[in-house]
Amino acid sequence: MSWEWQVFLSDDGSGRTYLEWMIQAWGWTLSVAACAWVIAISFGFVIGTLRTFHKYPLLVSLGNTWVEVFRNVPILVQVFLWYFVLPKIYTPMQHWPGFLLVVLALGFFTSSRIAEQVKAGINALPKGQNMAALALGLSPLQSYRYVILPMALRIILPPLTSESMNLLKNSSVAFAVSIPELTMFAMQAQEETSRGIEIYLAVTAMYAISAFAVNRMMAALESHMQIPGAGAPSVPTISGGH
Repeated sequence: MSWEWQVFLSDDGSGRTYLEWMIQAWGWTLSVAACAWVIAISFGFVIGTLRTFHKYPLLVSLGNTWVEVFRNVPILVQVFLWYFVLPKIYTPMQHWPGFLLVVLALGFFTSSRIAEQVKAGINALPKGQNMAALALGLSPLQSYRYVILPMALRIILPPLTSESMNLLKNSSVAFAVSIPELTMFAMQAQEETSRGIEIYLAVTAMYAISAFAVNRMMAALESHMQIPGAGAPSVPTISGGH
């Protein structure tokens, strides 16, 4: 088997090389993932927190409904619903760009998963933390803002890292509505050049590099937020006398 990596330097017929096309597609992939991540984090933390307000059953029910609806429908189906169905129901959406519709679908889908993690992180905290914050004179909202959520975030950072990486990989569904991201580039370039091995290996490497970068950024955030001394090995004490 012979390798023809020079295929990336050949013209794609529009005045650019396949390498330039692939880099542009990479930019679309990162843009979709980054915008969806902002939506997922924003909605996920709010909804996950509301699901722990047991004194307000309506808020808990609304949060649970959000999670069950968006988590239990496959992401590709949700993309098609946003792109083909909802614009027929709400006609102004027909003028929305496909990029925005994919970002909303991916962001809301991921927000339901993050909401579940946030709820689990808050429930994992000892109840005495909230009681102590209230005893110090903080309001319930201040208690969540300054005590509960910062501690819960430290707990959920590892699964949040995995979810961020999954979000990047799930951005490949954007090809289904003609967003020119990496997966669409790979499919079209392979058809035009018949060099599927080189094309798909290069795209795989770009996904792997992107996921690794997300992993390292989240690891740096986890290290930055670690409480000084937490996880440090305890110093053994010497008991008894001579």
